[in-house]
Amino acid sequence: MTFTTLLLFILIVQVIHFAGTWKLYTLAGRKAWEAAIPVYNAIVLMKIINRPKWYTILLFVPIVNLIMFPVIWVETLRSFGRNSKTDTILGILTLGTYIYYINYTQKVTYIKDRSLKPRTSAGEWTSSILFAVVAATIVHTYFMQPFTIPTSSLEKSLLVGDFLFVSKFHYGARTPLTPISFPMVHDTIPVLHKKSYLPNLQISYFRFPGFQNIKHNDIVVFNWPVDTVNAFQKYSDGKYHYKPIDKKSNYVKRCVGLPGDSLEVRNGYVYINGKQNVLPDRAKLQFAYALSVNKPLNLKYISERYDITDIYLLYGEKTTYQAHMTNESFEKFKNYPGIIQIIPLTGERGKWNPSIFPQDPNFSWNTNFFGPLYIPKQGVTVDISVESLPLYKRIIEVYEGSEMGIDNTITQSGTQVFLNGSTISDYTFLQDYYWMMGDNRNNSEDARMWGFVPFNHVVGKPVFVWMSIDSNAKGLANKIRWDRFFTTVGGSGKPISYFKYFLILLAGWFGFSFFRKKKKKA
Repeated sequence: MTFTTLLLFILIVQVIHFAGTWKLYTLAGRKAWEAAIPVYNAIVLMKIINRPKWYTILLFVPIVNLIMFPVIWVETLRSFGRNSKTDTILGILTLGTYIYYINYTQKVTYIKDRSLKPRTSAGEWTSSILFAVVAATIVHTYFMQPFTIPTSSLEKSLLVGDFLFVSKFHYGARTPLTPISFPMVHDTIPVLHKKSYLPNLQISYFRFPGFQNIKHNDIVVFNWPVDTVNAFQKYSDGKYHYKPIDKKSNYVKRCVGLPGDSLEVRNGYVYINGKQNVLPDRAKLQFAYALSVNKPLNLKYISERYDITDIYLLYGEKTTYQAHMTNESFEKFKNYPGIIQIIPLTGERGKWNPSIFPQDPNFSWNTNFFGPLYIPKQGVTVDISVESLPLYKRIIEVYEGSEMGIDNTITQSGTQVFLNGSTISDYTFLQDYYWMMGDNRNNSEDARMWGFVPFNHVVGKPVFVWMSIDSNAKGLANKIRWDRFFTTVGGSGKPISYFKYFLILLAGWFGFSFFRKKKKKA
């Protein structure tokens, strides 16, 4: 939705509001024209329905306003004596147009000092739930979002079964691009397994200023750029679906390359501008090994004893395994009794893997030997040729094309490249891009498979683990990783749990609330 379209939409909404409420404004002692002035009419309406002025802000917050509009419709009806269940149901089901009927056909009286206290316990519960949903939606959208770690790509730093809180404000909170959406869920409504949003209405990308830029080795949550896969939709129709940016699947990886960097992977190690990337001490690189043994292994014992991330029997084999482990674990495990041979799966320089970005045989790259390539930076111009086009074609056509509402089409003829029919020899990037990878180098679906991550796909920064569950452990007590509760994601050294401090604060809060209520009753 362009700015002009958005402005036109707002004006239409104002006309609809004025036509349906101007008589009610006059009955409340206000002027009819006050119902026609954008924003001001909402402030006046809050005064009419005896609600605080700051409610006006909630009417302009995407997704939150979808909850607030029905509340305002019902409150408007009740301010003019229409308190019945029928009035409430009609007000909501008609999307507020029932107010037209009241405005033009009914003789109503304005109740100036209407009590805001719900008349029934059910009404009180409904009011409390609505307030909680609005507050939670604001926090979820603009401040903190819960997130679960499903894979071992960042194992040792983040474990499978970690429950995170992801900060939206570190890199700047992004306003929802899909304004008509079910609150506090992602792309699918739970249980129903239906799409949680209307994709046709999109608003322009906007991000609030952050207080921190993405740095090398930051762990970042982002929307998977190439997500159009049905498997991530959880739908049952078997079709592929277009997904707006903010509804693409959430991924979490480590940012190893920043805008303007030249990146290369040599034998699994990342080099930035010619220098090997040095990871923080909490990060542990893991690599793949093939091992043959003279008898079956106790996988659970070995995994725990030697701190091996993944170890599994290869399909159709009885004594051949593949394992993913750190160099330290490898040194401890290589002399394990019964091992005949253990070989690192390092890959081969120059051997092309068709699944590796940019999926072009002229770039003979694989997961262990990749690049070098330039990571695009906003405002920087690069040469575009038939040879370099595979690296940047998706950026031009999709990330800075269709996803920005621009119809960019790349074609080529011989040695010439055309953008929308015109020859181009260079291109200037409109936004920053990042390179995201997992620490489990041979068991991570990351940028090596699908390329750059645009900044407008960045969701936020994981700040702490609030809960951690080991689903493979036996017994409830063993499934809970108590030492990871309320630990920070960043920092150095072994993570320190602040769970006991949280419990102390929680007990203090309950104690304070109890004595305050007791004192109030007295």
